[in-house]
Amino acid sequence: MSEENITRLHLNGKEYILIGTAHVSKNSAEQVKEVIEREQPDAVCIELDAQRFQSVKDNNKWKNTDIFQVIRDKKAVMLLMNLAVSSFQKRMAKQFGIRPGEEMIQGIESAEETGAELVLADRDIQITFARIWGNMGFKGKSMLLMQVFGSIFSREEISEEELEKMKQQDTINAMLQEFTAYFPDLKKPLIDERDQYLSQKIKDAPGDKVVAILGAAHVPGITKEIEKEQDLEQLNTRPPKSKWPKVVGWAIPIFIIGIIAYTFMTNPAAGWQQTISWALWNGSLSAIGALVAFAHPLAALTAFVAAPFTSLNPLLAAGWFAGFAQAYIKRPNVGDFDSLADDVHSVKGFWNNKVTRILLVIVFANIGSSLGTLIGGADVIRVFIQNLLN
Repeated sequence: MSEENITRLHLNGKEYILIGTAHVSKNSAEQVKEVIEREQPDAVCIELDAQRFQSVKDNNKWKNTDIFQVIRDKKAVMLLMNLAVSSFQKRMAKQFGIRPGEEMIQGIESAEETGAELVLADRDIQITFARIWGNMGFKGKSMLLMQVFGSIFSREEISEEELEKMKQQDTINAMLQEFTAYFPDLKKPLIDERDQYLSQKIKDAPGDKVVAILGAAHVPGITKEIEKEQDLEQLNTRPPKSKWPKVVGWAIPIFIIGIIAYTFMTNPAAGWQQTISWALWNGSLSAIGALVAFAHPLAALTAFVAAPFTSLNPLLAAGWFAGFAQAYIKRPNVGDFDSLADDVHSVKGFWNNKVTRILLVIVFANIGSSLGTLIGGADVIRVFIQNLLN
């Protein structure tokens, strides 16, 4: 049996066998099967959390998605991000004719066949996303979103030889150094903290012999961190939300309403001018945003009507109302959910699929409403100052 990509550790009388994989490599899946059958471990740890484990086990998960519930739970952007992040891996898996995450699937099947206890060793992906997002500034978030969505439409292919090279630890370390040069705030929650979390879960796995199936990028960190005791409770803590967005979110509409009300008292004509300007800028730009996403005309009209009001309430968003209208008029069918994995590989597919179009309508209508708030607010202030001077 080849020991390539395998790291063996001995700690406190237990043996840990770490298999570094490339996630979309057929050779990785074959190696996982070979190692588990040969070693007959007491436990098999896989780099999945409960949510991703269910996704792997349930191939029909998209068919059961309630798009209205996604909108109500304010998870449209999260779902769009999840689709974007997974599209690159799915494209490579399709290129090589294998299932995405096949080595994890193989680990699950081999654990069942050998009677080993299966351990879901990774941190909840929602907590990881929250810690990434909470620790990034506006510039970092903007760059990350552009990078993620840019990867969706990349047509660059990778050879299987290059893919196997990705599993070499020195190459992985070099990639991480380049990666963190662009997104220094991303490495800690995405790699370092998960190394700590994974190492503790692997160490706590039952039995004297444990096999762990991991992305190769995690193996060096886990090898270092497994000798320490990690605080899983602290690693599972969501970052506290800053109070400033909420303060600013309420301060702006209170300020806008205040100066419009004052203007009405001193000059009703100027007050009406402010009100119309606010409504037109907010409504028009939100509707334009919805139309950019090829929204149904009634969904765009919904954005136009809702935006002037939702911009004055931080708890609401014009995109949600436009999204509800789009979902009601153009309700996705089973075929739309079935084709999601393929459709997210191209701009055309993203805009043509009814599911992703709803998500895009929400995002672009909200972007338009935000621009309308800035421009409309500036015009309201202009009229206010002009009225004071007169």
